[in-house]
Amino acid sequence: MRRTAALFAFCAGLALGSQALAADPPQRWVSAGGALSEWIAALGGEARLVGVDTTSQHPPSLKALPSIGYQRQLSAEGILSLRPDLLVGTEEMGPPPVLAQVRAAGVRVELFSAEADLTALDRNLEHLGALLGAEKPARELSARYHEKLDQLKGRLAQAQTQQKAPGVLLLVGHAGAKPLIAGQGTAGDWLLRQAGGRNLAEHQGYKNFSVEALAGLDPDVVVFSDRALDGEQALTALLKENPGLAASRAARDKRLVALDPTLLVGGLGPRLPATLDELAAAFYPAAKASLAP
Repeated sequence: MRRTAALFAFCAGLALGSQALAADPPQRWVSAGGALSEWIAALGGEARLVGVDTTSQHPPSLKALPSIGYQRQLSAEGILSLRPDLLVGTEEMGPPPVLAQVRAAGVRVELFSAEADLTALDRNLEHLGALLGAEKPARELSARYHEKLDQLKGRLAQAQTQQKAPGVLLLVGHAGAKPLIAGQGTAGDWLLRQAGGRNLAEHQGYKNFSVEALAGLDPDVVVFSDRALDGEQALTALLKENPGLAASRAARDKRLVALDPTLLVGGLGPRLPATLDELAAAFYPAAKASLAP
C-alpha cells in the first residue's frame, strides 16, 4: 500500500513538473533574423533576449544587446557564451555545423520561415506566440497585418484607375558597389508587387546587373537598399559607382527611393505595412491623396 502511494506521489510529481516546464517558456533567448527579433519585441518578449545577430536593428534598443554576428555566419562559441536556453532563427541561419554544436550543448534551436509569404508569416507568429505564451496577442497581430495589407490593396486598386503600374527595380548593394537586382521569388519582389509596382526583373533570386541590362530595362522607379550607407550617402555612392544608372528614366525624374535593408531579411516583419504605404505613395504620385492610410 505504501509502495503504491509512493509511486502515485512520484508520478504526480513528474506530471506537475512537466506542466510547470510547459508553462514556463525559455528565459534566455538569442535571435538570428531581423524580422524575428522585431516580432519577439512586438509580442512582449524583448526582455528575454540576451543576444541578437547583426540584422536585428529594430527596435533600436536591440542594438545594446551582445551581437552574435551575421545570421548566415554564426559561431557556436559566440552563441554559447551568452548561456541561452533557446536560439531562434530562420532557415537562412547557419552554417549547419554550428547549429549542430549549439544543439549538442543542450540549447534548444527553433527554426522559422524566411519566405516572403503571408501564410508563412501566420505560421511564424503562431510558433512564436506558443514559445512566448502569447498565443492571443500573436493571433491579433496576424489579423491586423492582414487587415492593413487588404486596405492598401483597395487603395491601390483606386490609384491604378488614375495611373498605370510603374516599372520598378530594387537594387541591393554595399557602399554603392556591385548592387544586385531583386528578381522573382525574393522578398524584394514581394515588396514591390505589394506596393503596386511592376518588377522589371524577370530572373529568379538576386543577380548582378550590367550597365547595358539596366539601360534596356529603363525603370520608372528605382528602389535602392545599401547595407553600408544610408539615405543621400547611399544614393551618391550608387550613382558614382554605377554611372549608367544616372541615364535611366528613374534618375532623370528623380524617382530613386531608399529602403532599409533589414526589411529584406528574415521573412515578413512588423514594419512592412508602413513601408508598403510609403512605397505605394512613391510609385503613384498622381494618386498620393487616395493612398493615404
